[in-house]
Amino acid sequence: MNNIKTKFSIKDLENLSGIKAHTVRIWEKRYNLLSPNRTDTNIRYYSLESLQKLLNISFLNKNGVKVSKIAKLSNQEIIANVREIASRAKLEDHAINTFKIAMINFDQILFYNTYNSLIETRSFSDIFYQVFLPVLNDIGLLWQTQTITPAHEHFLSIHIKQKILLNIERLQLLDPKPNSRTYVLFLPESEIHDIGLLFINYQLRSKGYHSIFLGESVPMESLNHLLDFFSNITFITYFTVAPEDDKILGYLNDFNDALLKEQNQLYILGKKTSTINTENLPENISIFNSIKNLVKQL
Repeated sequence: MNNIKTKFSIKDLENLSGIKAHTVRIWEKRYNLLSPNRTDTNIRYYSLESLQKLLNISFLNKNGVKVSKIAKLSNQEIIANVREIASRAKLEDHAINTFKIAMINFDQILFYNTYNSLIETRSFSDIFYQVFLPVLNDIGLLWQTQTITPAHEHFLSIHIKQKILLNIERLQLLDPKPNSRTYVLFLPESEIHDIGLLFINYQLRSKGYHSIFLGESVPMESLNHLLDFFSNITFITYFTVAPEDDKILGYLNDFNDALLKEQNQLYILGKKTSTINTENLPENISIFNSIKNLVKQL
C-alpha cells in the first residue's frame, strides 16, 4: 500500500480531471466542493478522495448538471447521480475516469470490473476507440507532466494489452478468408509501443485476413525473409519514438528499395509521421493519422 499515491497537487488534479486549476479554486471558494489539506510547510495538497470527488463532479458537469446543484449534494448523492447517468449514457466518460483511479492505485480489480461493465453493452472495438484510446492519450500527457510515474503507465498499458490479446486469441482458430494479400505487423528497431499495432492485428483477424504479428524492435533485414514466403505483402508499422527524425526518410527509402517490390506496400502510423514530407514518399508508402482511417483502408 505504501506505493499508492495519496497526495495530489492542484496541478495533478487539473491534469487528471481536465478541470483547470483556476476553476478548481473557484469551486472551492464559491461552493466549498473540495477542502485541500496542508503540509507542515503550508503547501496545499489533495487526498485521493478529493481526486475521486472531482472526477465525479467533472463527469456530472459534462453531462449537464450545474456545479451549483452538485454543490448541494452529499458525497454519496454525487456518487449515486454518477451511477445513474453512467447507466443511461456517457458510460465511456465515467469509465475513463475510473480507469485513471485504477491506474493511480494499481488496482487490478477495479480495472477488470470497469472493463466487464463496458463489455456487457459494447463491442471490444467500441471500448478500444471510445475508452482505451482516450485513456492512453491522457496518460501520455500525465507522464510528461510527472503526474504519474512510468510504473503507472506500464500498469495500465499491460492490462489493456491483455484485453487485446485475449480478443485476438478468440479469433486465432478462424480460417482466413481467401485473399492473396498478407499483412505483416512490426515495429522498427528501438520502437516498443505496440498497443496500437496489436489492435490493428485484432481488426485484421476479425475481418478474416491473414496477418503475421512480429512485434517490437524488428531489424529491417529480418523482414527480407518474408519475401521468400509471400508475394503480396502489406507491412504495417508505428513510428512513436523511432526512427530518429533525421533518419526517417533514409529508413523509408531503404525499406522501399529492399522490401516494396511489385505489389508490396507499407502503412505507417504514429506521432513521428508528422515530421515526414509526404511529397518525398515512394508511391508504395502510405501514412495514416489514425487507426480508424487505416482500418477503413483494409
